[in-house]
This record gives sequence, structure tokens and C-alpha cells, in this order.
Amino acid sequence: MSALAQLEAEIVGCRRCPRLVAWREEVARVKRAAFASEEYWGRPVPGFGDPRAEVVVLGLAPAAHGGNRTGRVFTGDRSGDWLFAALHRAGFANQPLSRSRDDGLALTGCWVAAAVRCAPPANKPTPAERDTCLPYAVRELELLADARVIVCLGAFAWDAAWRILAAGGTPPPRPRPRFGHGAEAAAGRFTLVGCFHPSQQNTFTGKLTEPMIDAVLERAAMLGGRR
Repeated sequence: MSALAQLEAEIVGCRRCPRLVAWREEVARVKRAAFASEEYWGRPVPGFGDPRAEVVVLGLAPAAHGGNRTGRVFTGDRSGDWLFAALHRAGFANQPLSRSRDDGLALTGCWVAAAVRCAPPANKPTPAERDTCLPYAVRELELLADARVIVCLGAFAWDAAWRILAAGGTPPPRPRPRFGHGAEAAAGRFTLVGCFHPSQQNTFTGKLTEPMIDAVLERAAMLGGRR
């Protein structure tokens, strides 16, 4: 078993946060009417992508009826539709759609993960839950030896990324750079790039447009040496 596969198995078996365990399992048991016939994953959702990725895309947490249902991060919800379509346009994904773990989607040069691996109530993890999950991301980044860029989807991911790097021995600059769409900051071998989260709240209102996310991914590809 590879080190990444071993880490994935540890993540999937994690039960460290009682509130998150209870919520993810309740959602998987009750289900949404539209998915009543499906078997929900109902466990922590590991990262996904190319083990030789230069670019890591970091989100907040799995969606209750997205990744918590399908078992793959950003898969089966509107945010994921937006993200993987953009990754396809940028040349990181072989197809623009992500519906299930066995839909044929493959990533090249990119790894996608979430700061918190379980779906949280109201999509809001507590600081303690965030910090409990961070060691998984620390180990993940260590194993992704070619990674040079972290695209942070939203302020939560931006903050989590700095905490992950600090826990891995790379302290943030002082003052710590503030999140913003297109923001960039260097730390150790990584450059962090900020991007508004592709949530419906942002995409429906035009706060995040396709050209905006495309520009961020193009910049990430350039920083990672893929352009």
C-alpha cells in the first residue's frame, strides 16, 4: 500500500470529532429525497487527484449531499460542477463533470482536498474540528512532493492553509497575508493563491465568474511550472 493510500485509509476511518461523526451519519441515514435510492458514503472524504501534482486545490469541507454522499471531494454538488469544469478548461481534468467516484474523472498535475474532511452542520466546522483535521493535510502535503502551489477556495481554506504549513514547520510571514481573490503569498516551497469559493452564493451573484476562476487556475499552473 502506498503512503497516500495508507493516509486515505486513516482519514476514511477517522471518528475523532463526535459532532461531525453524528452529523455525517445522520445525513447519510436520512438522505435527501432526490437521492433516496442512493447509498451515501457518510464517512470522512479523502483527497483526490494526481500524486505528482504541482497544484493543490484546498476547499472548506465536503458538502452534506455532495462529497458526503459520493465519497469524493467536490463531487455531486454545484460547487463541484463549477470547480471541475474550471479544472477541465485549465487542462487539469480529463472531463468537466464529476458525478460519482467511478465516473472516469482523472486529474493531471492537480490534487483536490478539503481542510476539514467531514461534512459539518451548516457547513461550519468549529475551530477545534478544523485543528483536529489539520495533521492529515500536513502529511498529505509532505507526500505530495512535487506540489508547489495551494489554491485556497475561500477565506476558511486560506486560514487553514497557513495553519497547515505552520504545523508542518513553515511559519507564515508577519503580518500574515490577508485573503482575497487572486491574492498571492509565498511560504517555503509553496505559493498560496486565493480564490473565491465556487459556492452557489458566489457563482449565482457573479461574485465569482468563470473568467475569474480561470485566471486563478492559469496563474496556479504557471507558478507550478505547467505553463
